[in-house]
Order: sequence, then C-alpha cells, then structure tokens
Amino acid sequence: MAEDAVDVLIIGAGASGAAIAWSLVDTRMHIVCLEQGDWMNPSEYPSAHMDWESRATEAFSISPNRRGHATDYPINESNSPIAVANFNAVGGATILYAGHFPRFHPSDFRVRTLDGVADDWPIDYETLAPYYDENDRMMGVSGLAGDPAYPPKPAIMPPLPLGRAGTKLAEGFNAMGWHWWPSDSAIASEPYDGRDKCINLGACTAGCAQGAKASTDITYWPHAIRAGVELRTRCRVREITVRKDGMAGGAIYYDADGVEREIAAEVVIVACNGVGTPRLLLNSKSNLFPDGLANSSGLVGRNLMFHPYSAIRGTFETDLDGAKGPGNCIWSQEFYETDTSRGFVRGFTYEIGRGRGPVNTAVDHMLSGKVAWGENHHRSYRSVVNRITGMVGICEDLPEEHNTVTLDPELKDSDGIPAPRIDYTLSENSRRMLDYSIARATEVLEAAGAIDVQSTAPIPHGGWHLMGTARMGTDPQQSVVNEWGRSHDVKNLFIVDGSIFVTSAGVNPTRTIQALALYVADSMKQRLANLFD
Repeated sequence: MAEDAVDVLIIGAGASGAAIAWSLVDTRMHIVCLEQGDWMNPSEYPSAHMDWESRATEAFSISPNRRGHATDYPINESNSPIAVANFNAVGGATILYAGHFPRFHPSDFRVRTLDGVADDWPIDYETLAPYYDENDRMMGVSGLAGDPAYPPKPAIMPPLPLGRAGTKLAEGFNAMGWHWWPSDSAIASEPYDGRDKCINLGACTAGCAQGAKASTDITYWPHAIRAGVELRTRCRVREITVRKDGMAGGAIYYDADGVEREIAAEVVIVACNGVGTPRLLLNSKSNLFPDGLANSSGLVGRNLMFHPYSAIRGTFETDLDGAKGPGNCIWSQEFYETDTSRGFVRGFTYEIGRGRGPVNTAVDHMLSGKVAWGENHHRSYRSVVNRITGMVGICEDLPEEHNTVTLDPELKDSDGIPAPRIDYTLSENSRRMLDYSIARATEVLEAAGAIDVQSTAPIPHGGWHLMGTARMGTDPQQSVVNEWGRSHDVKNLFIVDGSIFVTSAGVNPTRTIQALALYVADSMKQRLANLFD
C-alpha cells in the first residue's frame, strides 16, 4: 500500500533519531519518523513496583531474545562471547541505559596518529564540542565542572550525590593517588525542562518511573513533535527502496497489523543502532545494490565494536547504598590513555555503581554458598545485603573487520525479515586490558576496605554499545558514509547512529552518538541547496 511522499524519512526513534528529528524541524520540511517499537508507559517500569528485580529480568530485560516482545527482533549471537543488549521503543536504548554520560576525549579521534592502531576520524573533538553542548542542554546533564581528564565543558545541573558507595570507593582511589570525579549523568539532579529530579528509586537500567533519567521519549521527542515532526510507532521497516537513478526512494514497512506499506521520501536517515542499521542496509538489496544498500566498500556490517566490560565488586563491613540511588556516581579515567608498559594500547574508564538489589544479592550468594541455607540464612545474609559495591571497566574495543553483523540464513522476525547474526571474537588486546582493569580495581577496592573481591570479564550480556558497522571516512573504499554522515554510494541516504563510529573510545557512546546526529543535521542544513551534489 503506497503512501504520500514526505521530505525526510527517519528510521528509528532512539537517541540519534530523536536528536536529528528535532534539529531538522526548523527547515520546515515534512519529517516522518518510523519506529518499530511503541511509546512506553512509565507506570509499567520495574522501578514503579516492589518486584522490580523480577520484572527487570523479563519484560524489561536488556536482551531482545529474552524479552521476545512483538516489537523485538531475534539475534543469533551464538558465535560471540558478548550478547547484544538493545530495546525497541520510542527512546530506544535510552529507556534502559544507566544514564552514565561521558564524552569522548580529544585523543579518541586520533588513535592512528597517536598510537598507530585503527584509523583517525575525519572529524575531531573541537568539531563536535558545540554539539556536545547543545545535546547536554536538551538532555539535561548533571555533573561537576573542572574534571582534569577533559577539556573544559559546562555543567548544566549539579552532580548527583556520591552516596555511601561513591564516597567509599573515592577513598580507595585517593589512597592509590588515582583520578576520580563525579560522573556526568543524564539524570536530573534538580527539576529540568518539565522533568522532576531524581528521587533515588534505583533500578535505573529498567526504565525511570520518576522521569528524571533523560530518555529521548521525554527529552527530544516532545519538542520535535510540538514543532511538527510526525512519529509513527509499530512500523517495522523491511527495506529501503531504491529509485531508478540509484537514489533512496523511501521504505517498505509493516504496520502494527502486519500490513505491508510503502512510504516515499526525498531524504532517508537511518538511526537503527550498530546492529539494526547494517541489518537493514544488507536486507535492502536491488539490481543496483546486489550486496546491500550503500555497500560498495563491502564494509557494511564489518568492524563491529562492543565495549568489553569487566565487573569488579567487593564486600564491606559497613552498610552502603544497596540498589538505592542512580546506578552511577563517580568515574575514574586514570587508565584512559595509552601506556604501552601495561601490555596493551588505548585504555578504559571505571564506572562506579551503587549496589545490587536484595533478591539478586540473596540468590547469587546462596548459589555460591556464601549465604547459608537453613538456620544461619538471615545472619549470613545480613553480612552481604547492602554491603556490596564496585565498578565496571569500560574497555576500548579496536575495530576488526572479522567482527561482523550479517543476515542469518534461517532466523527471522515475526514479519519474516531476516534476523541479524553476530560473529565476534575478543581480541588479545582486549583480554589484556580486561585483566589489567580487574587487577587495578581490586587494588582500589582493597584500599577502600573491601574484604572479599569478585570479578567477571567480559560481562557475557554486556553488549550495550553497538558501534562501527557503517563507519565514517573520506575514502569511499574504506568507509560507508562521508565525514558528515552521507552515504558515499547513495547521495540522499544518511546514517546517524553508533554504526558510523570509526573507533569505540573507552566510554559509553550515547552522548557522542547524539552530538554526531546534531552535527550531521547541521551539516545538512548548511548544504540544503546542494545536498546531493
């Protein structure tokens, strides 16, 4: 069923789709966004219920394979030690992220020049700085100015409180003489832009019922919709169509009733994340693009980067926060830049959390034998509940072409669209970095007074960050999009999500994904008269 043509079609309503929709609205073009998920109801978030730990592992699980919602698509990840985490809804993965909100460092754009690995980005930190600032205002960032690990950046709201856990681990970092700073968080520490402040519900990674966490359904989208953007939900795009002249023509999608529809557009923008975007491009085959749309380089779906995560936590003899409070409080970037004496290149960020919920604490420690069954259960349980805290090491993942997203030959979603298949191998550089992050974190925890330190690496279900599968660059043979997000092959096709990353850095990517989306939007607006030249 054909539909009327629009000026701009955006596919995906998550972090980047929301940002570029809002930025482009002042062009007065007719903009439509198709989102395969739906609007979320905050009253259904686990943090609004007493059984939040159970709900967070089922309907709000980070794994689409476990959730199995009608709006999800399955992923074959049997050939990867790290499983994909994503969420399909208005707001995308920002519904379930922790709100930990770092920027890239200037060095992250120049790793080939500085360290002789991967490739330099075709843009630099200074190019993105004003877009970081703009995004910070739209999302509402809490933080403390003056972090010596970064160039100067504004503080929109005061930082979130450190809590007992943050204070305790800060003592450990101080004892070691290592950097730490209050985290930049996309969580409001005071009322901001119609949203109320954080009230320490916890369970941030299962949706914020308070509305303090800056998911894009409550930040960018209300502004974009009021300004005229049309957002259609439960619209699963099967393929991007191609006109006879080789330009993108729009998209074919299935609505909530499974009816096939077609929409025409003058400009198509893909914002489906580092797995969903290559899946869509590879499925958009035609006579002109037999290997998938925008894939003359053969790099669509290659160079998949996660952030391999280490998790290190210790038990203390005094009560801490448990699961109360935001999931992040301080960070350390002591080991961020390359020091070859450590045995690897590039580095990582420590993100310091609070603690675990009472049920997960009990189950894990009963299974490990540290909490007794029977008459000593309550006594042994009291020795661990609300007394565990620690950190994760967010390790930079270098791009390698053999790490791929392809179309699975058998697995399909409920509309018959081929599902993505992940083939990923943990590099030796990453393994050494993970080991190093565990060793240094253990020293911090012990310096802070931990009496029992446990670690895991990599976190098996830690594929939160999906990057690199449609990389940016100036050489059409070595990249998929140019330095401002336009496809080398298809002049009216743009990509704005984490798939365009050249490198992954050692920090969470959402803040940079959104800054890039605003930068691409601004580049488009500056070139409206000759956008397709």
